[in-house]
Amino acid sequence: MRALLAFSRFVDGVNAQFGRVAEWMVLFACAVSASNAFIRYGFSYSSNAWLEAQWYLFAGVVMLGASWTLNRNGHVRVDLVYGMLSERRRLWVDVFGFVFFMLPAIGLLVWMTWPFFWDSFQRGEGSPNAGGLLRWPVKLLMPLGFTLLALQGVSELIKRIALLRGLQPEGEAVVEYQRPDQ
Repeated sequence: MRALLAFSRFVDGVNAQFGRVAEWMVLFACAVSASNAFIRYGFSYSSNAWLEAQWYLFAGVVMLGASWTLNRNGHVRVDLVYGMLSERRRLWVDVFGFVFFMLPAIGLLVWMTWPFFWDSFQRGEGSPNAGGLLRWPVKLLMPLGFTLLALQGVSELIKRIALLRGLQPEGEAVVEYQRPDQ
């Protein structure tokens, strides 16, 4: 179990770094968006490249930030019954959900998005808009983001199993479930 928990800590660390990248992308996307608006309305000039860069940054925020959100327990869950369960039963619900729903779905998404990216990369696909950007870098975000999410799902599964076995993951505070504010 120690080796699995070490792997879990490694995955958590990698996703923390990508989470920080996603945080910076929010700032850059806002700056590009504000600059685009200022230049468009202030100087009557528009650039497809900057507009697409804004879209690419938003895509990066979502695809690179999803795994960090899962790590921080910030994802959306259906709270109909979950909040009423004991801690141990919530752990079992999480294990079941990761094994039978999350990991198979994310695995399928990785498998489906890789050819989408690879075809674009091999063709050197660019934007159909004048002055637009290459398309393959943003398409790479899909298999990369889903792979990071799958790895984080495995990490969370390892931590749940460790907790069920009575082990506290080293250096980890158990993230307590909190009912969403209504």
